[in-house]
Amino acid sequence: MHKHNLDIKLPQSWEKELKNIKLKDNIYSPLNQICLDINKGHDVYPPVDKIFNAFNLCSFDNTKVVIFGQDPYHQKGLANGLAFAVNKGNKIPPSLRNIYKEIHDDLGFCYHNLGNLEEWARQGVLLLNTSLSVIDSLPGSHSNIGWSMLIDSVIQILSNKRDVIFLLWGSSSAEKEYLIDSEVNYVLKSSHPSPLSSYRGFFGCKHFSKTNDILLNMNKSPIKW
Repeated sequence: MHKHNLDIKLPQSWEKELKNIKLKDNIYSPLNQICLDINKGHDVYPPVDKIFNAFNLCSFDNTKVVIFGQDPYHQKGLANGLAFAVNKGNKIPPSLRNIYKEIHDDLGFCYHNLGNLEEWARQGVLLLNTSLSVIDSLPGSHSNIGWSMLIDSVIQILSNKRDVIFLLWGSSSAEKEYLIDSEVNYVLKSSHPSPLSSYRGFFGCKHFSKTNDILLNMNKSPIKW
């Protein structure tokens, strides 16, 4: 059997900042488990060259807004490494459909609605899943392989950066709030945009206009959602 070795790294801008904080474990340790799973014949999503896509498209210096997801999509051909996003040409998933609905209700229009969310990332929106990989058809399968070390460290360096807007949707992302210094950053919270909880506070939260108002007050460019 051909043995896979993952030679992928975070972009230099992120690695440089992560070196400035004390890390208990290696942030790349999850790649070892991913190699093992691939060598066992499992399909892992997103494709390995897209695992760090959120960081590739949104540099540390450019990050203005953070949106948290959970698992990547666990069906073939959907996940592209950005939270809530799917590759172009795929049907828009329910949570993202509700996100687009709230943007339209909040702002009156959507600039970008093709599903892949790359235009958001390029404008400084870090679309961060709390687990960066998943085995085909097994949701949560990589939630305990060490991604939390990287994700928590990224939140820490962004919190230290100051003036970052964190959008916490649902209980999973709210669990990360303790890592954020709300005295020098902005935290907007609501229920999750999934159909199960969107009517409990996500619809009507107006996080997209509120985010842009905050950015304008800081003399930063608003996001074209």
